[in-house]
Order: sequence, then C-alpha cells, then structure tokens
Amino acid sequence: MAKSLENAGIPLADVAAATERGAFSLDFLDATGFERIADFAADSFQQVSDRTGIPLELLTVIREAVGMASPSPDDRLRDDEMAIVRFIEMQLAEGFRPVAIERVLRVQGESTRRIADAEAAWWNSEVIEPAVAADADPAKISDAELTDRISPVMERSVVAMYHIQQARAWTANLIEGFEGLMAKAGIRSRLERLPAVCFLDITGYTQLTQERGDDEAADLASRVARLAERCSVRRGGKTIKWLGDGVMFYFDDPGQGVRAALEMVDGLAAGALPPAHVGVHAGPVLFQEGDYFGQTINLTSRIADFAKAGEVVVSQAAADASRGDRLMFDDIGPVALKGVSGTVRLFRAKLSS
Repeated sequence: MAKSLENAGIPLADVAAATERGAFSLDFLDATGFERIADFAADSFQQVSDRTGIPLELLTVIREAVGMASPSPDDRLRDDEMAIVRFIEMQLAEGFRPVAIERVLRVQGESTRRIADAEAAWWNSEVIEPAVAADADPAKISDAELTDRISPVMERSVVAMYHIQQARAWTANLIEGFEGLMAKAGIRSRLERLPAVCFLDITGYTQLTQERGDDEAADLASRVARLAERCSVRRGGKTIKWLGDGVMFYFDDPGQGVRAALEMVDGLAAGALPPAHVGVHAGPVLFQEGDYFGQTINLTSRIADFAKAGEVVVSQAAADASRGDRLMFDDIGPVALKGVSGTVRLFRAKLSS
C-alpha cells in the first residue's frame, strides 16, 4: 500500500505525519477482506513459460486482460495469477487454440474489471463518503468490520450470477447443437434466419447532459437502458453493450426485435422518460470477445442516427423478415446514410390497429 501511495504521487512523509496526528489510518488493512490481495509467486513469467510450455505471449495476456501493463519476462506472477496459468495449461492440453484462449481471458478480465470498479464506486459512495462527511474516526472510515462481513457474501453473489449466466449460455449451446444434429440426421429441417441488431439512442442526450448535469443525465440513461433491456429480454433478445447514450441489442428473430423496439419507444413515452430513436437491421454478424462486429452493426447504427425521436426505422432486410403478426412498415424509400455507399431502402415500423 505504501508503494501504491508513493506511485500515486502522495509523499509517504505526509502520510506518516497525518497518521501521527490521528487524521489518517491504515488499520483497515488488517481486515480479512484484504488478505485476498495476493503476494508475488516465486517464478517469473519466463520461468513459468519454460516450465509449462505455455507461450510467453499467451502468459502475458493474464496481466493485460485485467488492464495492467504488459509484464516483462523477468516479472514475477502473483499467487492468484497461478490459478489462471493452470486454466491455460488445461485448455492447451485439450487442444484449444491459443487465439480462443486469449479471447476468453480478455473477456473475463474486462468483465471482472467492470465488476470491481462498480463495487469500488459503490463502497466509496455508501461507506467512505458518508463517513468523511460525518467526521468519523479515520480508523473507521473504511469500516473494516463491515468489510469482513460483506466481502464473502458479495463474492458468493458474483459467483451465483456467473453460474446463472453459465446456465443460460450453456442451454443455448445445447439447443444449437441438438438442432444441428437433428438437421444432419434428416429428422427436421433447420430454419435459417438472419439475426437482427437493434440500436436505441436517447434523443438529445448531449443537450440533456448540459442542462441537467452529468449525474442526472447518467441516471436517466440508466433508467432508459433498464426499461429497454426488459423489453428486449421479453422478446428473446440480449443486451450486447450499453453505450453512453443508448443500448445495442441482438435478436435471433428480426420480427421479435422490431416488436421489442416498438415496445421500448412506447414504454419510454409512458414512463415520461426522454424519447429514443431506434434502428433495426437484419444481417450476418461476427461474434468475438463477447461483442458483435461487422457491416450489419455499422449499418444499424447509421439507421438509428437517421430515425427521429420516437421512431423505429428498419432496413429492407429487417422488414422482409418481420412482416405479419400485426407489424406494418411504411416505406420511407431509398436513403443515403452517412458512411454507407449507395442508398439503403428504409421503412418506418409500427403496429397495425
């Protein structure tokens, strides 16, 4: 901790003086929760690479995946990183490709970084800031006793959510596998349908931020995203990522994607939330590192930019794959979109009466 303070530009002499005056305390480091911060292992990255046969460049991903600087070959691993080494060893022994191993490590690192950062902000706002404002005893500002009680419960909560996500993803994998086997055996044909991507953007978000401030604008964006996500899940979609002023969704069924988008727009209006403009397009996508890429994503974003407040605008492909089931599409016509060559035929989606 002393080294971290020093690296952050805080003179240790000042820390010592503040501690002597009783204005600062490091007693919270005695909490058992801090025991999880691992010490360095005996071996360097190069030594572990030589011993296990794991390529050095794949080992360094362990450190890079959590957002830290790439280590040198002579840097030592941490004790907790050795568990990840064993995970990599097992995958390589089973013939997993290094590129696939790297992808999953980077997603794990990025996802857990977001969890840890959100927890740190939550602890700061709910424990540290109130204690500082109340002029609490410096030794109690970080509340070591609460840390000891809440840390194991919080950790079990994270693992429980991870298991729930595994059950969802594994079930989808199994269904996909069964469908493929049944189609191969001639038991049933497999309906091939292009997936759909939906972009929802909050209208006037920049102006909203200027008028109401960052905190209120961020709170509104969160409420919009929460409502939109509920509509998405109800229609079989899933959230890909939350953007600063909107959300990106993926749907196996374009028709359900369009219906979800219409429900999102109506729900925002009913909830007196800022209006949104939505774009939907159906086409092939590339899944990599927990995200989707490709021309379909780029075109969907441009369609969302074209849509006006309260509108759901879709491409020809999305409209053709979604007709029926009380869905109607008003032909807007060929439209030139920024960054897209040629014109794109667009339609305004709505529910039939």
